[in-house]
Amino acid sequence: MPNEDDTKKHDQDLKIFRKLMSDVLPIKSSVRAPDYKSKPKPRAQFTLQDEQAVLKESLEINIDEIEVSAGEALRFQRTSIGRQTMRKLRRGQFRTQGEIDLHGMTVPEAKNYLRKFITESLHRGHTCVRIVHGKGLGSGDRGPVLKGKVNNWLRHWDHVIAFVSAKQVDGGTGALYVLLKKI
Repeated sequence: MPNEDDTKKHDQDLKIFRKLMSDVLPIKSSVRAPDYKSKPKPRAQFTLQDEQAVLKESLEINIDEIEVSAGEALRFQRTSIGRQTMRKLRRGQFRTQGEIDLHGMTVPEAKNYLRKFITESLHRGHTCVRIVHGKGLGSGDRGPVLKGKVNNWLRHWDHVIAFVSAKQVDGGTGALYVLLKKI
């Protein structure tokens, strides 16, 4: 139960508050503060048709072309190739037993020469070769044409089991170390 001093203090505080607020007028506005107690009703931002279009577009994208267009290092391995092997390949620790330079070739020429090179390398028992495809600096706005094609071809040839962009001294992102399956 409040004592007499507390009641006097409260009355004084009330008197001071009323005096300070005597000249305050209410704000006249048609804008109301949001009611934070109720959540806004959810609205769909995308229609089902939009979502299906995005899904279809994402499935049509060639991941190999995206990887190459970014100018980044290339990397590929079959599931049978372990992390240790890939680490050694990336570090250039395999002895390259053959090399081909595709600079200046047209796409059909490069594919033909590369196919012959891989076939000959397999018959010679080579397990690691280097392919120089270039960085595409002379291709202008088209970007690295041969780099993208070589990336795609090698991924689809069964005897290629792994490849990575070479170390800088061996051509960097303009060349690949390629591991071949023994036949």
